[in-house]
Amino acid sequence: MLRSGFYRWRQAMIPSVAVRTFGFLPSGAPIEAWTLSGAGALVAEVITYGAIVTRLMAPDRHGSLADMVLGFDNLDSYRTNGAYFGAIVGRVAGRVTGGRFSLEGRTYELAWNDGPNHLHGGLVGFDKKVWAATPVNREDGPPALRLTCHSPDGEEGYPGAVDVTVTYTVTDDVFLVETEVTADRATPVSLTHHSYFNLAGEAAGSVADHELQIHSCRFAVTDERMALLGREESVAGRGNDFRQARNLGEAMPRLFQNHGDLYRLRESAAHDSVLAPVPAARLAHPRSGRVLEVSTTSTHLQLYTGAALDGSLVGKSGIPYVRHAGICLECEGYPDGANRPELGDIILRPGRVQRETTAYAFLTAR
Repeated sequence: MLRSGFYRWRQAMIPSVAVRTFGFLPSGAPIEAWTLSGAGALVAEVITYGAIVTRLMAPDRHGSLADMVLGFDNLDSYRTNGAYFGAIVGRVAGRVTGGRFSLEGRTYELAWNDGPNHLHGGLVGFDKKVWAATPVNREDGPPALRLTCHSPDGEEGYPGAVDVTVTYTVTDDVFLVETEVTADRATPVSLTHHSYFNLAGEAAGSVADHELQIHSCRFAVTDERMALLGREESVAGRGNDFRQARNLGEAMPRLFQNHGDLYRLRESAAHDSVLAPVPAARLAHPRSGRVLEVSTTSTHLQLYTGAALDGSLVGKSGIPYVRHAGICLECEGYPDGANRPELGDIILRPGRVQRETTAYAFLTAR
């Protein structure tokens, strides 16, 4: 049942999956682009490099479609930029403090690729892998794509080999991201989907005219270099309190380094347990009527406001991406959980399966 004030735009479409060649790696290997079209107006394009979502089309209150995610129209730009546009990030999304962790009596050293921190899986994370793609025939009907990749033992300093499956599904108005990971040795694993959203359209400039609500009362404290300090505090009375919807243009200057924080959504649960997604965030663009509601099984949400975008990256519409041109709502585990398991156990052990689900629901307000 829809809540008062919202409706779903219906457009006669036949669910479909199509594939084309997006580009070629320096080795000559082709990268595919898969387009998933739902029964409604929602359309997603995914490439096999980084499992990147290159396009996500959604209607406004009048039914006019626009692309909701930042990105490029060519493979080379995805290969050379450091913004993680639309990618699956891992083995561990976020920052591992000091670029090291201890596990089962051994200390593992990881790459420092963000000051003194290890960020988003290191120098060659999952965002730079070539994934194998297979369309999925779901019993409930919507088009879906399954992407798989393998990370060998020792890659980027992590112990154990892991196998990763990501399934993208497009329903009438929901873009669904489901992940499954297995490992042959104990290893930290915490993935996220890293799209930058702009509900006015990817070439519309700053998201300052958007409104954001985050369903959380606690955030993880960091130092000046964004390293996690191993404690959480209340958002009450602080500039990062989004329990009530706030205009981003007014809120972002009050955020630490204008960046955004890591918010606690739920307590940790045992691996293999079946969890229902909980509401994480709501992003709205009043002028177009577009609303994005995010729900997830993950324990945390990382807000990133695109503060490092500076106009040097030119997007798929030929428009430079200025500061705050897109906002990331990254659903993930506690990144430093290998060092601070009491704040979030992200250790995946042999014989278990780590499963997470994040749903991005696109609605329109009247």
